[in-house]
Amino acid sequence: MTVVNKPLLGCLICSVIFFSWSSPLSAQETNQQKLAITDVSQADQDFHVQGEYLGDLGFRRRSRVGLGLQVVALGDGQFEGVAYPGGLPGYGWNGEDKVSLSGSRSESVTDVTLTLDSGQYQIHLKGPLALVFSKEEQFLGSLHKIHRTSRTLHARPPRGAVILFNGQDAEQFENGRITEDGLLMTGTTTKLAVNDFHLHLEFRTPYMPYARGQGRGNSGVYIQRRYEVQILDSFGLKGEHNECGGLYRQRPPAVNMCLPPLSWQTYDIYFKAARWDNENKKSANAEITVYHNGFPIHNQQEITNKTGAGKPEGPEALPIHLQHHGNPVRFANVWIQPAPIASPSDISGTTRKAPRRCRLLSILRR
Repeated sequence: MTVVNKPLLGCLICSVIFFSWSSPLSAQETNQQKLAITDVSQADQDFHVQGEYLGDLGFRRRSRVGLGLQVVALGDGQFEGVAYPGGLPGYGWNGEDKVSLSGSRSESVTDVTLTLDSGQYQIHLKGPLALVFSKEEQFLGSLHKIHRTSRTLHARPPRGAVILFNGQDAEQFENGRITEDGLLMTGTTTKLAVNDFHLHLEFRTPYMPYARGQGRGNSGVYIQRRYEVQILDSFGLKGEHNECGGLYRQRPPAVNMCLPPLSWQTYDIYFKAARWDNENKKSANAEITVYHNGFPIHNQQEITNKTGAGKPEGPEALPIHLQHHGNPVRFANVWIQPAPIASPSDISGTTRKAPRRCRLLSILRR
């Protein structure tokens, strides 16, 4: 873990500024909230400013400290930002301190600039570069825009796995629908009923800058139609039980590993079904381990009961449902390995090798 130089980052511990959306919505604002972009070529300028930035503060090698930044588009040139001392979630952040910022994009004939302010310091974003200044306008360092990809993206199914969807057809799903560009749509259920398994699934949330909370890229993986691993555009959020990677209403992810919308993300879910005795009484809770973008967010976590609107628990095997919640979330490369399953610690055995500099995520400069 990166050691944070507290004197240098003292300016980062500051008051948090949040936007408020408590006023009634007009019809136009309601329509804006439903705007969902699924094609990068149709995204606005704000989308290309949004994303992750990474760099160092300080100028002497021994005193440099890492800083990560996530920038979230809110529509009409408005943005929120979250700064993470040490690096980004899953990549250097200390898991405790973070600073919220807010700001808006300005345009001139020759330049487009986003200024994010926390009240204690400012970050000026121009293209792929973010310049960090103190309240006294002292230059502290620079961050560069990066693009992280899951190390389990495009993971190959192991021997004995059942390919549920590879872009060719949706025959393994009830009411399966495929987009023109070969992606699986929400609102479908596997024909296969499941007990113990390793499920690999790749998903992409839409770009919905005007939407908030549960209205922004919402879907879910309902295991046995009982237990939901939430899917949501939670980029830059806290990481709650009802956000991406959460076990709905039961447990939040250990770390919010959500990438920006329109990024391909991965779930690797290792599931052990609840056990029942001869009198159909539950003798052991279901157990789940989840890797989100290659990072462990639940480790052998017990699920005490059905989650949310899930079906009641019981001894019978049931299928997996990909929830439709009104948003165009898309899926690709879905396969399942029934029991006996590989150990989660061997997850890299079916994936591309990641760079040595990062165990869990590949990081590419934009």
